[in-house]
Amino acid sequence: MNRIAVSISRGIARVTDAALGPYQTAVIRIGFAATWLLFLLREFPHRQEMYGPDGPWKWDLAQRLVADNHAFTILMWSDSQVWFETVYAVAVLSALLLLAGWRTRTMSVLFMVGVLSLQNRSIFMGDGGDNVIHLMAIYLVFTRCGQVWSLDARRARLAREARARGDLPQAGTQDRVGLVLWAALGLLLAAATGTGRLSPGWLAIFWGLWAVQALWWAVGRLARTVEPRILLDIIANAVHNAALLVIMAEACLIYATAGWYKIQGSRWQDGTAVYYPLHLDYFSPWPALSDLLASHGTMVMLVTYGTVAVQVAFPFTLINRRVKNVLLAAMMTEHAVIAVVLGLPFFSLAMIAADAVFLPTSFLRRLGGGAARARGRLFPPGARKLPGQRAQGPRTPEPAEDPHVGFTA
Repeated sequence: MNRIAVSISRGIARVTDAALGPYQTAVIRIGFAATWLLFLLREFPHRQEMYGPDGPWKWDLAQRLVADNHAFTILMWSDSQVWFETVYAVAVLSALLLLAGWRTRTMSVLFMVGVLSLQNRSIFMGDGGDNVIHLMAIYLVFTRCGQVWSLDARRARLAREARARGDLPQAGTQDRVGLVLWAALGLLLAAATGTGRLSPGWLAIFWGLWAVQALWWAVGRLARTVEPRILLDIIANAVHNAALLVIMAEACLIYATAGWYKIQGSRWQDGTAVYYPLHLDYFSPWPALSDLLASHGTMVMLVTYGTVAVQVAFPFTLINRRVKNVLLAAMMTEHAVIAVVLGLPFFSLAMIAADAVFLPTSFLRRLGGGAARARGRLFPPGARKLPGQRAQGPRTPEPAEDPHVGFTA
């Protein structure tokens, strides 16, 4: 019984002591924010036909559909052109700021609002990649995805260094931008509540997130002891780790269901499922390349069977790190080929971003170190150093949040 109790206590401590997978969640944040941002920018000339007033799915039809399926979209608050352009601009800006890791807690919520609002406005415009972005945008809200590779992590590190030098007289008093942002969003949320735009469920979610931000900042500034902050960290770590587990389970479920459904299809059984899309004009941005691949029957058959085998086997390979890494590289390569050959770049980017949650931490740390060295060569540090101060080389931020800076990762 003592050994069981010790094992349980160690498991609880591991789940609550730290937010696991800081580099993986950072890659997910960057990947999905970049995918959505690039999609919105590419479709900017066609935004009116896809999600705006000029689309074939008119505003009154969308209103009837939303009233029936109760999907969340703030585009249904008004049919004016100004409101549509505002929502689209907020979606672009929130994706850009989430990509950079600026106020990631707030930007993740705005990112989710932008994704759900546009996709639920015209649900017939999406594909499998849009569904993945739709789900991951919700899960990201509950993760601490700004611990590394973000402006939040940089600000937290600078604040720690300033306190170590004694430059900050009191911890947590310098986050005025976060406080203004929190107040402004609170006013917008109050206006939406007063006009009855939000359903009770979404009201509870948004007001709850807003209140959590206020509590986080108040504890970081006003608490006289460390116990309240430790308690909030434990809760935040547990929520983050649960969300990370859901993201991993979601990725496994996607591949498992896709693989098992493929097995039941006759075209996948006879090895010709890859052959037919290569002859469709819609999926042939490079006809010569498609014809070249389709002319090799053995290659088409191997790709067809290999796709099914990898997708079915991947969830079972998580118990073996080496085999998992091999299949992970194979799936990412496959999605990259799909992006080029079939002309589905955003679907492939979304799937690669989802796969990134299984990348090894050592590989991600080396990747971050390489990016930091490349940045150091382009922008040499220490160009404006103080007398007697040594130039410091580029370094990757440590995966730790500042315990006294509110409204951050």
